[in-house]
Amino acid sequence: MKIVRACIYPKDIHCITGRSERFGRRLLNEMKQHFGKQAHQFITAQEFAEYSGIDQQIVDEYLMKVS
Repeated sequence: MKIVRACIYPKDIHCITGRSERFGRRLLNEMKQHFGKQAHQFITAQEFAEYSGIDQQIVDEYLMKVS
C-alpha cells in the first residue's frame, strides 16, 4: 500500500491548476486565512479541494502519482 501525502504545497497547486508556483503560495495563504489556520499549519488535500472547487478524486489521483 502506497502512502499518499495529506498536505498540499505550492508546486502541487502549480501542477494541478497550471498556474505559477507563486500563485500557489498566494493561494495557500488565502486558504489559511479562510480556514482560520496559523502560518505554520498545513493545508490538507481535502481543504484544497473544498476551497478550489476541484473534485477531491482529481487531487487524490495527482498526489498518488507524485508520492
